[in-house]
Amino acid sequence: MLQCMLLSGGQVLMKYGLTKAGDFSMSLSYFQRLLINWQFICCGLCYGAGSILWMYIIKHFPFSMAYPMVSLSYVMGIFAAIIFFHEQIPMTRWIGVFMILTGCVLIAK
Repeated sequence: MLQCMLLSGGQVLMKYGLTKAGDFSMSLSYFQRLLINWQFICCGLCYGAGSILWMYIIKHFPFSMAYPMVSLSYVMGIFAAIIFFHEQIPMTRWIGVFMILTGCVLIAK
């Protein structure tokens, strides 16, 4: 769960950081703005910590169980979209969330 939270948190921070950096461009000044943006820096820290945790997980758990559990980060992403970005989630996505949760329960057993 912690690894999924780090992935989802990293995505939220990346979106905030990219929003503050202005319009996307393949220019040095754009990437310099990203590198001094605290949200973007924290995004990288979340990904780094998540990667280290992922190394521990795949070392100690069956890959066939661990890898599908990463899909829980999609579920957390839906809730992050509601909480942080005030998005409206259509019923089809809620059905997808239910299917992901059902799959994770079946895999964990």
